[in-house]
Amino acid sequence: MQLQLLFPNHPNRQRAQLSMNLTTFNSFKNKNFRLFFSGQFISLLGTWMQKTAVSWLVYSITQSKFMLGVSVFATLFPTALFSLYGGIVADRYDRYKILVITQFVSLFQAILMTLAVIFFKENIVWWIISLSVMLGIINGFDVPARQSLVRELIIDKADLPNALALNSSMVNLSKLIGPAIAGFVLEQFGDAICFGSNAVSFIAVLISLFLMQLPQQKIKLKADKNLKKEFTEAFLFIKNTPTISSAIIFTGLMGLFVLPFSALTPVFAKDIFKGSASTLGVVDGVIGLGAFLGALFLASLKNGTNLSKILAKNSFLFGIGLLLFSQTNSYPLALVFLIFGSFGMMSVRTITNTIVQVNVHNEFRGRVISIYLMVLTAMVPIGSLLVGSVSHYIGVQTTVLIQAILAMIISVLYIIYLRKKE
Repeated sequence: MQLQLLFPNHPNRQRAQLSMNLTTFNSFKNKNFRLFFSGQFISLLGTWMQKTAVSWLVYSITQSKFMLGVSVFATLFPTALFSLYGGIVADRYDRYKILVITQFVSLFQAILMTLAVIFFKENIVWWIISLSVMLGIINGFDVPARQSLVRELIIDKADLPNALALNSSMVNLSKLIGPAIAGFVLEQFGDAICFGSNAVSFIAVLISLFLMQLPQQKIKLKADKNLKKEFTEAFLFIKNTPTISSAIIFTGLMGLFVLPFSALTPVFAKDIFKGSASTLGVVDGVIGLGAFLGALFLASLKNGTNLSKILAKNSFLFGIGLLLFSQTNSYPLALVFLIFGSFGMMSVRTITNTIVQVNVHNEFRGRVISIYLMVLTAMVPIGSLLVGSVSHYIGVQTTVLIQAILAMIISVLYIIYLRKKE
């Protein structure tokens, strides 16, 4: 809502600013969304602690950039493969019940990971990769159901873009805090505590889910259809909706060539900045800080904002930040450039997700979201293997420099496409 409509003749700018801030958090008026937000936030703190511990452990033991890529690939690629079927499951069955089941199974996986770190230290890298594959399969069902459920948590559907942006800010706030805690815990208490904390964090999300009061989801039985027909429908819908198809293509290109820069952060922390596990925690946390600020910016956008143009501009900003980061050996300067770049990076995930969610019909929601997630979660792990291999020969700084240039090129091409479409 425009401020002049709220305060048509009021000179007090401070009150107008207050209204804008309240609009930023509009979705919190929904009790179910508040529960979802708080439970997911605590759980994601544990998730980012585990991710930081995995990266540090794998690189410390193997000293291999390629194995860092493998550890990312092991989690994300199975998600890409199984998310297609996960999307159909999310459209056929109760999304809330699916989410409860996946959270219980994720808790079991986190317990196994903790036990492996304690009792199978000599082969821990392969245990991590194997259990990461298990987590990737779980996420293939969890993420389409979770993303689709957000719409059901919001009473006023006009607040959906705001809810998605706030959800993204929650993810990135946890990414700011989680790695920083992980770096401290790794140095002071050891890796088992990091993995164990992730297992404990699932209790919070399960409690929040059980406290929700959701109306019974209307399930349309599709006994006369098969997987091929259902996905043909979804692909045709995407093809006939250029706003969604262009956003998915953009996501795929950025996911393959640019987003995997984060797989190299342990190398920057250990080799470029000569740091420790705490250094990695700060680097990953700073990425989370920039992304969190970017998500808050997106949550503050008023209804009717052209998200596609914001996506293109912020992605170009992402490229500039990466370019500056790649060419400095100064640790403090690098952190500043990372905040700058990750502010823009947030748009790649959040705005593309919002564009898809706002424009998709509810009967296709689970399948279309799963296709979007498949593109993202397939391209990022493939890109991680690629940057891990390339950086072995040309170094991490040159590799990230190339990624930065590609980010700017992709953004410019997207701007040209948007102008032609107008």
